Amino acid sequence: MTHASKARKYEPRKVPEGKPVATSAMIASLAAEGYDTVPAPFGHALAEAAQGDPRIVGLSADLSKYTDLHVFANAMPERFYQMGMAEQLLFSAAAGLAREGFIPFATTYAVFAARRAYDFIAMAIAEENLPVKIACALPGLTTGYGPSHQATEDLAIFRGLPDMVLIDPCDACDVAGMVPAMITHPGPVYARLLRGKVPSVLTRHKPDYRFELGRAQMIREGRDVLVISSGIMTMRALDAAEVLAKDGIDVAVLHTPTIKPLDTETILAEARRGGRLVVTAENHSVNGGLGEAVAATLLQAGVTPGFRMIGLPDAFLEAGALPTLHDMYGLSVERVAERIRGWL
Repeated sequence: MTHASKARKYEPRKVPEGKPVATSAMIASLAAEGYDTVPAPFGHALAEAAQGDPRIVGLSADLSKYTDLHVFANAMPERFYQMGMAEQLLFSAAAGLAREGFIPFATTYAVFAARRAYDFIAMAIAEENLPVKIACALPGLTTGYGPSHQATEDLAIFRGLPDMVLIDPCDACDVAGMVPAMITHPGPVYARLLRGKVPSVLTRHKPDYRFELGRAQMIREGRDVLVISSGIMTMRALDAAEVLAKDGIDVAVLHTPTIKPLDTETILAEARRGGRLVVTAENHSVNGGLGEAVAATLLQAGVTPGFRMIGLPDAFLEAGALPTLHDMYGLSVERVAERIRGWL
């Protein structure tokens, strides 16, 4: 039996003045014990930036509520475009808007951008070097819904595209900070997106931290191990470092939110210091992501420290509760600490 569904006309929901926009109850926040959270940092940062820049528009493939773009849509309904469940159309329309002088932010789930619409992004956006900003939720293992929703290979897919900048933010500070950086960058950007109640991590460990496109920053110093991390794994690496400190193991954490262009200068400078074990940590397949990019950087420069990678396996992952999956696949604080301790 088939079921025909009528197309729904988007009607922006008006938010009472002074009342914060609530995120969907279906949005599960990442486990981040002991950290404060910020609601919908992407949506609020984009709405704020758009106040002073009429070129900014937002597009969604029927997922605005699940990418926090609904915050922007409610603030500026006349600059929001609901494209329906058609990702190829989403990115084609974004390319057209960019050609007309707009700065489009196109949002969907990372799996749909990387797998379903790759050719449209490559040909209509990247080849033309258009300023389309792609912000995608559910990167890596941030959902328990199984392979249909887990974008474990998105960075590998997009790393090969010329002119495409890649961002993997750690927390609310990164997400809010990457929005103006994406706007300023003249070409296309693919950003992994943390949604809902996003932990505030980096400024707790480094109060003066600010996101800078293309720059890696040392969040914690350490003499025994250098963890080069991106995304939520910087949070996990910082927490694991505190666990390992109780065993007398001193761990440095170099946060690398920009995967492309990679901050090779900082990575090489830190890898050359003190004979530390170098460990990469990423919420992505061990194929084609941060770990392999760092390994290539080190080898091409003739820098050969002890080197290990923490990442997702070369496999389709299970469905289930997110904390259970993170422990199963080695992304939990306990598993990160266990593996570093074992390597030493």
